[in-house]
Amino acid sequence: MVFTALFWSGAFIAGKLCVPYIPTYTLTFLRFLFAAAVMAVVLMIQNKKAEGKIREQKEGGSPAKPYRLQKKHVPIFLFTGIVGMVGYHVFFFASLKYTTAINSSIIAAMNPSLTMILAALLLSIKVPVRQAAGVILSFVGVLLTITGGDVGVLMTLSFNKGDILMFIAIICFAFYSVFSRAKAGDIPSTALTFYSFLVCTVFLIPFVIWEKPWTFFGDIPVSAWIGVMYMSIFASVLGYLIQQVSFKRIGASRTNIFINVVPVFSIILAVTILGEKLEIIKIFTAAMIICGVIMCQLPQSREKIQKKPIEGEDG
Repeated sequence: MVFTALFWSGAFIAGKLCVPYIPTYTLTFLRFLFAAAVMAVVLMIQNKKAEGKIREQKEGGSPAKPYRLQKKHVPIFLFTGIVGMVGYHVFFFASLKYTTAINSSIIAAMNPSLTMILAALLLSIKVPVRQAAGVILSFVGVLLTITGGDVGVLMTLSFNKGDILMFIAIICFAFYSVFSRAKAGDIPSTALTFYSFLVCTVFLIPFVIWEKPWTFFGDIPVSAWIGVMYMSIFASVLGYLIQQVSFKRIGASRTNIFINVVPVFSIILAVTILGEKLEIIKIFTAAMIICGVIMCQLPQSREKIQKKPIEGEDG
């Protein structure tokens, strides 16, 4: 899981390297075009293994069935693909044009807490006092990040555009997480991920055409293409697969603890690779958000681990 946290941290840096050369819709499209292609192979291999186990079924065995697309699942994939993949990443990449990778990663760290708020509101899930305190602590941390600790910003509402776009991005992903948990429980996580990626890619085609990629493709530097491939393979595919293995081996609660170090890695990478300036207030706010998220997750350590779709991806 340390590698997954590092992969997701690197997505903020890779995105920052890509946005000067590739427009938002095209960048999101390219990321998930390659990721969907790889996930298609993963899903086919998984289905073939499941079919093989069925043929070799032993007494008492209950092998997983290969997934086949069902009509009732189409609306679910449309929501997860458009809101979770398109919504999150379009606002995420747009935010990187106006704010730092450090700010984006710190704000994104609030996603688990925001997801908990939505789950409580939409699914009528009771929030214990400790978790509520963690949510409040995380929200204050994000508020301080957006304002830079300047109360005057709150009074004049003169927020950084990129920070606001990043906050909208995590709202989209929180809705995706809550919806997936409520409606996609019977869908294998690999299938949910692949079809979400696929819907995202197809949905973006007209927007990509509108951006006229043929006018700038020749000017995209190698570094930006490396960034796209990094986000597709490492952040989207490998990060997800390692997370799923971790869920099974060490449980969701312990897995999510590793996800909390994503902003720490992002800050280190942003300072060393992008040369971004690290301010004391950013260290303080990152610590507040991480502590808040940990407070939200601590009670889960005693609960029965359940299979979940991809959550906490950040980039």
